[in-house]
Order: sequence, then C-alpha cells, then structure tokens
Amino acid sequence: MDKIFFDNWESIFRTFIISILAYIALVLLLRISGKRTLSKMNAFDFIVTIALGSTLATVLLNKDVALADGVLAFTVLILLQYVITYFSARSKTFSDLVKSTPSLLVYKGKMLENVMKKERIAKDEIFALVREKGLSNLEEVDAIVLETDGSLTLIKEVQDMKAPTMSFAQQVEGRSHVERDGKN
Repeated sequence: MDKIFFDNWESIFRTFIISILAYIALVLLLRISGKRTLSKMNAFDFIVTIALGSTLATVLLNKDVALADGVLAFTVLILLQYVITYFSARSKTFSDLVKSTPSLLVYKGKMLENVMKKERIAKDEIFALVREKGLSNLEEVDAIVLETDGSLTLIKEVQDMKAPTMSFAQQVEGRSHVERDGKN
C-alpha cells in the first residue's frame, strides 16, 4: 500500500524510456503498413486497433514485458492485419469470411423490422438519424443502411437499386411484400 504514488526512480525512468521507444516503434510500423491498418472499416479492423492499444499499454506499464517483445507483438498484429486485408481485397470469398455486409434497415420509407431486430437497431436510432439529416418524416427517405463499421447511412433518394453501392440490398427488390404492404 506504501507504493501507490511512487515506487522508485528506476521504475519512472524505465516507463519514460520505454514509452518513447514503444511509441516511436508503433508509429514507424503503422507508417510502413499503410493507412488501412487503423481504419474503421469493420469489426476486424476495430479488434486490431484495440489490440495495438492494449499491447502498447502492456509494454509501457508491465515490467515483465521487454520492449522487443512489445515491438514483435505490434509487428505480428500489423502483419496479420495486412495479410487479412490483402486477401480480402483480392477474394470475395475470403472477404465474406472476415467482413460483414451492410444491412438495409429502411427501404422506401418503411422500416424493415426483422432486419432491425437482427441487427439490434431501435426505431429511435432511425428517427434520430432522420432528424440529424434535417428531415421530419421517414417517408422522405429511400434507404437507411447499417454499414460494416456500425454507422448508419441515410440515402434520401435511391436512383438505381442495381448500382454497385446498393448491390447488398438487391434482394429487397425481390421481396414484393416489402413494396406491397411495408411488412417484413
């Protein structure tokens, strides 16, 4: 209990030096690996970002973890992220294994309640997005999409459901009951 505020000068010096060196190593590795490493494209990217932060904290504060171990952990995480994104960008099958797809939550002013329940999105979240975009009525909206990173996108007017940006939602066109009576 007597070491709550201060242990010793050696510990302070170690934390200071390791912090600087680990920070520099992480920044260099991130610059080498490219912008994609810390993107927020999907859950996998989020996990890597959190893991890097956790690893950095462990290296800085745990005296049992050497700087070389921490730099190796950074390198492995970044290398895995690179490999996963490399293959995801080149193989739809691989990409589908690693990433989720966007989900259509509202179509032509009608909430797709089964999809909303599956994705755990409340009606209030939809209404808040509509208000945030300066609209007062859900009927003014052609589509609301839950993106792969968890954000919501409002599309006021869908000009072509077969456009590449809407390809994930083309199955809705086949759901005549969505168009006919607005039910799922």
